[in-house]
Amino acid sequence: MSGSGRFLLYGSYGYTGRLIARLAVERGFEPVLAGRNEEALLEQAEQEGLRHVVAALDDPEALDHALADLPLVLHCAGPFSRTFGPMVEACLRSGRHYLDITGEIAVFEAAAELDDRAREAGVMLMPGVGFDVVPTDCLAVHLKSRLPSATRLTLAILSGSGVSRGTALTMAEQLGKGGLVRRAGRLTPVPAGWKSRTFDFGTGPHAAVTLPWGDVATAYYSTGIGEIEVYAAAPPGVQRVIRGTGRVGWLLQSGPVRSLIERGIRRRVAGPSAAQRARGETRIYGEVADDDGHSVSAVLVGPEGYQFTTLTALAVLERALAGESPPGFQTPAKAYGPDLTLGIEGVDLLPGDFTT
Repeated sequence: MSGSGRFLLYGSYGYTGRLIARLAVERGFEPVLAGRNEEALLEQAEQEGLRHVVAALDDPEALDHALADLPLVLHCAGPFSRTFGPMVEACLRSGRHYLDITGEIAVFEAAAELDDRAREAGVMLMPGVGFDVVPTDCLAVHLKSRLPSATRLTLAILSGSGVSRGTALTMAEQLGKGGLVRRAGRLTPVPAGWKSRTFDFGTGPHAAVTLPWGDVATAYYSTGIGEIEVYAAAPPGVQRVIRGTGRVGWLLQSGPVRSLIERGIRRRVAGPSAAQRARGETRIYGEVADDDGHSVSAVLVGPEGYQFTTLTALAVLERALAGESPPGFQTPAKAYGPDLTLGIEGVDLLPGDFTT
């Protein structure tokens, strides 16, 4: 598969898909817009002056046709726990590379299980080419390079510009399911909001709570570190709500309640405005430690989360289209190294370590 500026952008008319499509065109890429909603696709294609193709995920023949003359897909239609399987199977059938913007642990683990099949097909599977996974993955590998003996990894994320409808729907799917951490290399269930800790992101102390973010999966494959916890900054009131979801998980996972929550999200959630994205900021604290008491930490600063996703997705896309597409399951930093994120505009690694 040769590199070019052409690729399939599936779910292109969603919140993040639109951001990626617009910037991709500005940077000289040629996305072919794709999804199941013909009306939305036609409107977007006319606005952007791009080709489009209608293909539902439950139509293998349509997916094969959509991928036929393109080297890869950037998949932006979530929740990915529902949409990952059909698209990956289409890529394996047609020998096309697979990228997506998920942060869902189940998707990363499913992709890892497909490693052998992907290698045999000469296909790269790289879920998680957006925020949070690209910057956090690169930070984790950077810290491991500074302390090769590290056996424990802690990541914490400070970001507050709001969420898109797709992200909110994905979050709703996880309500009541509890948390996950790595222990001895294994995914280990823990209660929702299992542990609290205070972090200094370079702006003073912030309270944070454990959440089952994608790095619990990806950082293990990127660094080999078997003890991993991931936190998100949240005030005490929000932390209490998170813990409370664990006590009513049976209710939140029931069909009628989930449908009610999803309907509310579809009516009310639109995503951050352009002004919010422009003035927003993301800060990521990373720390590794070994069994002899040594530790190293750093803070990575970057754009607002959705802007970050757009930039990292295109950075990975450019590398993949240029032929840097190692077959099999890959994480961003494993395939392209920890400097992938530092090459993106607006990203900085703060000098010195911060204490917690």
